[in-house]
Amino acid sequence: MNRPLHVKFLKTMYGLLVNNFLVIVALAAAAAVVPRTSPEEVLALAREIRPVHCLLALLLAAAVANLRRMGRPKDVYLVEYGCFRPKPWFRAPFATCLEHAHLMPYLVDEESVSFAIRLLERSGLGEETCVPEAYHYMPPDRSLEASRDETELVIFSAVDEVFARTSVKPEEIDVLIVNCSIFTPTPVFAADMVVNRYKLRADVQNVNLSGMGCSAGLVSVGLAKNLLQTARPGTHVLIVSTEILSSQYYVGTERAMLLPNCLFRMGAAAMILSNSSERARYRLTRLVRTVTAARDADYRCVFQEEDDKGNTGIRLSKDLATTAGHALKSNIAAFGPLVLPASEQLLVALSLLKRKLLSGRAKVRLYRPDFRTAFEHICIHAGGRGVIDEVQHGLGLSDQDVEASRMTLHRFGNTSSSSVLYELAYIEAKGMMKKGDRIWMISFGAGFDCNSVAWECVKPPADADGPWVDSIHRYPVQLPEIVKDTSDDS
Repeated sequence: MNRPLHVKFLKTMYGLLVNNFLVIVALAAAAAVVPRTSPEEVLALAREIRPVHCLLALLLAAAVANLRRMGRPKDVYLVEYGCFRPKPWFRAPFATCLEHAHLMPYLVDEESVSFAIRLLERSGLGEETCVPEAYHYMPPDRSLEASRDETELVIFSAVDEVFARTSVKPEEIDVLIVNCSIFTPTPVFAADMVVNRYKLRADVQNVNLSGMGCSAGLVSVGLAKNLLQTARPGTHVLIVSTEILSSQYYVGTERAMLLPNCLFRMGAAAMILSNSSERARYRLTRLVRTVTAARDADYRCVFQEEDDKGNTGIRLSKDLATTAGHALKSNIAAFGPLVLPASEQLLVALSLLKRKLLSGRAKVRLYRPDFRTAFEHICIHAGGRGVIDEVQHGLGLSDQDVEASRMTLHRFGNTSSSSVLYELAYIEAKGMMKKGDRIWMISFGAGFDCNSVAWECVKPPADADGPWVDSIHRYPVQLPEIVKDTSDDS
């Protein structure tokens, strides 16, 4: 991963040359013309220009700029965000998980217990991840009431946090978007609970998204963007992203369906977006969504179904990390040209041309663009250690580039659609966010979906309060190496 200094220097000089090519050409042209023109000639030309011509030129320039501004979609901003921070008594250390597995009154065999514990030890999760109160009962409480209690706890905490961190008032919210993939009772009270709790206006637009898995948070950002770009100036959208676990605990022995029990943890995040730059913290620059559901394998990669004994659960394919990698490639094909500098795009184009010219005569490896030239920070959905490894390898990222993702997985587990906000909070809590920094958020979800969202920092945080306030001093931590077990074909 570490290039020699001379290679880094040459790459930097190449980037400066290509990315500023037009400026260099303009300066060279000016340098070629100016020596042939005496100061007296320049002064004489300036005197020939009438004031009315200057005025007309200024008016024309202003009109062109105004037309361009009117034709361009409105900018969308992230005003503030907040994350649910679980209390210590919700913790689920490995020893507790093991004890609960043996105390489970369902027909869970010892082999399944051993598999789950091995998976947990390799998952990248730490000892402080938290599960809802319903999981601490034996057997777990999968009732509607338990799910309602968890919903109120995580959603209200996240929304309280976002309102506490900004001067935006509940009555200023024009649109409410709530995404919760699996727990969707009728009526969908998650959104209505927020309206009732915070006394939102009677004319607030209310949207509920479900079934999209861990990608739903960034899908919600895309929906909010479309609404804000056609709304009146000063419109505010409140987004709430969560996954409610209480009613979804799988009680069977199918290994692929035991994975969510081991990886998913309680969490939620709330965001306020606006089409006004007032009070904004980040500006949304690019958003690309890719859906690969046309492929049967991708469609069934994350699938809710019953096992052969009638137990409902979420089946995660063993090819999940590979599927995520393929979806990311398709997503990057559309996202890359929108964000990469000209120097990287030129190298990609040259490698494609070389492959075409040498087709059949030699195997040409395509150039892998360096996305670190376009972004200072990258937030990969903390879906699991394998998913982060796959993206890191595919993009050629360093351990430092994926630190926020790995540490979020270790501290909070897979919190589904809210995980990228916990990662953003990690970067801010570490004091790494600067004005003008660019952030790339990547999420994956059922479908199969891959979403890329790019932000630009407008104003760094005034403080490091947030979900990491009581633990950031302990991070980063060294994760244990994974020891391959040849007897385990999982």
